[in-house]
Amino acid sequence: MQRIGVFVCHCGSNIAATVDVKKVVELVRYEQGVVYADDYMYMCSEAGQQKVMEAIKEHNLTGLVICSCSPRMHEATFRACAAKAGLNPFMVEIANIREHCSWIHKDMEEATKKAVILARAAIAKVNLNTPLQEGESPVVKRALVIGGGIAGIQTALDIANAGYPVDIVEKEPSIGGRMSQLDKTFPTLDCSSCILTPKMVEVAQHPNIKIYSYSEVEKVGGFVGNFEVDIRKKARSVNEDKCTGCGVCQTKCPLGKTGKIPSEFNRGLGTRSAIYTPFAQAVPNVPVIDRENCTYFKTGKCGVCAKLCPSGCIDYEQQDQIVTEKYGAIVVATGFDIINLDKYDEYAYNTCPDVITSLELERLMNAAGPTGGHLLRMSDGKAPKDIVFIQCVGSRCADDRGKPYCSKVCCMYTAKHAMLIKDHWPEMNVTVFYIDVRTPGKNFDEFYRRAVEQYHVNYIKGQVGKVMPQADGSLIVQGSDLLDGKQIKMKADMVVLAAAVEPNKDARKIASMLTASIDNNDFLTEAHAKLRPVESPTAGIFLSGMSQGPKDIPETVSQAGAAAVKVIGLLAKDKLKTNPCTAKCDMFQCNGCSTCANVCPYGAISYEDTLVRGPGVNETRRIAKVNTALCQGCGACTSACPSGAMDLQGFSNLQIISEVDAICR
Repeated sequence: MQRIGVFVCHCGSNIAATVDVKKVVELVRYEQGVVYADDYMYMCSEAGQQKVMEAIKEHNLTGLVICSCSPRMHEATFRACAAKAGLNPFMVEIANIREHCSWIHKDMEEATKKAVILARAAIAKVNLNTPLQEGESPVVKRALVIGGGIAGIQTALDIANAGYPVDIVEKEPSIGGRMSQLDKTFPTLDCSSCILTPKMVEVAQHPNIKIYSYSEVEKVGGFVGNFEVDIRKKARSVNEDKCTGCGVCQTKCPLGKTGKIPSEFNRGLGTRSAIYTPFAQAVPNVPVIDRENCTYFKTGKCGVCAKLCPSGCIDYEQQDQIVTEKYGAIVVATGFDIINLDKYDEYAYNTCPDVITSLELERLMNAAGPTGGHLLRMSDGKAPKDIVFIQCVGSRCADDRGKPYCSKVCCMYTAKHAMLIKDHWPEMNVTVFYIDVRTPGKNFDEFYRRAVEQYHVNYIKGQVGKVMPQADGSLIVQGSDLLDGKQIKMKADMVVLAAAVEPNKDARKIASMLTASIDNNDFLTEAHAKLRPVESPTAGIFLSGMSQGPKDIPETVSQAGAAAVKVIGLLAKDKLKTNPCTAKCDMFQCNGCSTCANVCPYGAISYEDTLVRGPGVNETRRIAKVNTALCQGCGACTSACPSGAMDLQGFSNLQIISEVDAICR
């Protein structure tokens, strides 16, 4: 029989305001195995922990139940406290009476009753707990960064500068990400390329960084400290070691003169050749052949690039390669894109070339863009006189067409665009339709007010209902002015849509491979919004940049540095403690059906022919074997096993049933 101590926390008024803590203490005293029960205002405080340690020694406790907040917050705290007092840390259970009880109930009697039930369940489990011992596993001192935008670049540089090797996997032919497509950055109006290009070059030249460009993560296995990753290096059809980046192949490609292949980098506003580098400062500066459009790959003819290449680096026979590497930690920096606007027909985006997105405007205003930095209408190549910006297109939506969240950067980049337009072309009229102007960053509000006060940008609080193309090529913007309470019809030559941002479309696939959590909008979920904002709930997986949620460049760089620090802290360790709450197979019940191995997301289960000896049994059977270093204790195998042979240490079937019984009685 266990000797259990129960400690109920007030958590200030977080718990005590809704739960009668004293009553909970009195009622749990009479539960089986309980020899001591007490309460304290802040059980996680130093004084509270000291109270627990003294009780363990004074009452010879063999198990603890802490009725407090979520185990995600303080399970590690109380396990460490128990260990200091000489008690096995896995004899501690947390009854979550804050998030599961006090925070969701208003009636004290009802909340108190539920708190007692939760405490009972935890006590029943501790009565069946057994001491468990943590194992150890070595740490591979190498990191993987998935994504080569500014978030991935900054994370990789910080890790590499600490002395650890880093690999960057980027699916595009060059690193740089979305930031490489921007013209200027707010709130300082620095040239985006001037900031980004030196970092790209630093990454390429850093002895601790290896770039896998035009590559994708194919498969991820293993566990924290020892991940095994398959990387698919897609065939460029160009030998990277031989290529000098002279550009002859691109200028001589016949398809480059036809204007038929839209440039992805220029958001489809310009064209490119079949062999191309995305932009002039690309890293690596090695072209890639677009096999879907290349005449040679379609018909077997042409081959001009191979004939004219002075380095002889064109290799039409090149094939995809799978590279397998081991890593101690993985950082997800997969970035973002803007939403598809097909559902927003009222803005005429798909029917009128003069209705563009803000990202397309960035390319039009960039000196390296399709119009050489001249702001021209795509329909006739003429300079617009009246430009209308429409905010929150797809952001903060109540319907299913867009996203429920604020995209965070739109208000600021629209103010930036408006100022740049008025600065270069003072004669242009700029109007912004907005719902709310949000400027939460340092010097952001001053930046917005500068657009209004210094550049006289016309801000109208209201929504646009429709954009109507006219026969003369102009546009009529119909909207509402909420402050004046009137409808507006305004003529425009160009309309710019501030489209909502969303996670990169590969985010869900990457999250599945990493067994990382994502939210309803496909942003990766952090382990704790306040205390662990750059860590995934999956150990060894870290988050950087817009893969975790909307943010601007300064915030992205800050988070990248934070993720790098977490990775460095992990890689600095030679060994990690492993979770002892792993699956265990009862060889007498196992029938070797492979069901558990098929559902295991970590590949932790294999099968061996094992001699089974026992009462009435003496034969060799095919038995499941669990690799405890790989097993993460998810319990999928225990629920799937048809014979009941698989059980989870620390969360056995018997323990779970005892908790249910305690709740139901």
